[in-house]
Amino acid sequence: MFSKKALNVTSEIGKLKTVLLHRPGKEIENLTPDLMERLLFDDIPFLEVARQEHDAFADVLRDNGVEVLYLEKLAAEAISDPAVREKFVSQFLDEGNIRGIGLKATLKEYLSKFDNQELIDVSMAGIRVTELHDFKPVSLEEFTSTNYPFVLDPMPNLYFTRDPFATIGSGITLNHMRTVTRNRETIYAKYIFDYHPRFKDCDVPLWYDRNEELAIEGGDELILNNKVLAIGISERTDAGAIEKFATEIFSSDEGFETVLAFDIPKKRAFMHLDTVFTMVDYDKFTIHPEIEGPLTVFSITKDASAPSGLKITKEEATLEETLKNHLNLEDITLIRCAGGDPIDSAREQWNDGSNTLAIAPGEVVVYARNHVTNRLLEENGIKIHVIPSSELSRGRGGPRCMSMPLFRENL
Repeated sequence: MFSKKALNVTSEIGKLKTVLLHRPGKEIENLTPDLMERLLFDDIPFLEVARQEHDAFADVLRDNGVEVLYLEKLAAEAISDPAVREKFVSQFLDEGNIRGIGLKATLKEYLSKFDNQELIDVSMAGIRVTELHDFKPVSLEEFTSTNYPFVLDPMPNLYFTRDPFATIGSGITLNHMRTVTRNRETIYAKYIFDYHPRFKDCDVPLWYDRNEELAIEGGDELILNNKVLAIGISERTDAGAIEKFATEIFSSDEGFETVLAFDIPKKRAFMHLDTVFTMVDYDKFTIHPEIEGPLTVFSITKDASAPSGLKITKEEATLEETLKNHLNLEDITLIRCAGGDPIDSAREQWNDGSNTLAIAPGEVVVYARNHVTNRLLEENGIKIHVIPSSELSRGRGGPRCMSMPLFRENL
């Protein structure tokens, strides 16, 4: 029997006990140069090597006492009931914008041939037009379809499990993603928490729902301690979504008292807050030098007398001042990506030098290729676990992006 408290994450650095990953699959090999912009990639990873690198990542976690769960396996187990499986297929096709009645019927027949694990893998990989040998158009939409090579798009971003949902306290934000390309990714989390035996009876609170109109993504959600959250107002996360989330979390008994909304540049290099800022110890942070400030940060707290129930205060200060103030720290250390060198920091930031996964206070997983930043982490007393990264890094996400902690020990 599992504990009724299936989730527990109250910091970025508490000892990691359980984490969710996705081992890159055939969706990576369905990337082409013409589709990279649509599917949010800048390059095409070599799947065989990407899997080897990802397996090394998982091995580092296991070797340090972390239980590693896989998104694709949990999703397959969640649809073991035939009625749930049928519901999943129907929802997946609807959200994949399959409108033609002939095509939908053909796809349902095609998918019926697979066992549950194969079905999940195929849904993630996407379905090429050439795979549907027996399809004959019957509707006008089907007759006039373009030469687009996929019936259902692949989802190559899935190995960045940080974004579709985020564990905060004992609950989750089940996110509405910015792009249509990624929004279908959240279906898997929905079915896992609704139907998987490990989670379905655990009453997991929902701080945000995927059916909301405004976007929020997990890479923008950081838990600085058991009182203070940081969320980026970014290219991928809307200010209104943060406000709605704050209302939900403050009405719970989780104990969070402040949400710091960081207004960061709306550009790809600053895609999420965690691409420019991660916590590695109680008082140490990795940063992209451009985020030091002065920054515009909005402090959000509960205020029953306010019409919205929230008190929102605009603060303009450096990142160092903001963190000292809200985390009650006398001193902090900001470890700049590659030391702020204009050449090294630009190169290593492109490969997520500021994006680390803490597995315990002062102990992090990093990419091998960011060797300048890694040396600086060690010089600042941080223990590093280095993983190979030549192919994984092509997706523009680091170790934090590739992991969703489900359980951390409280500090």
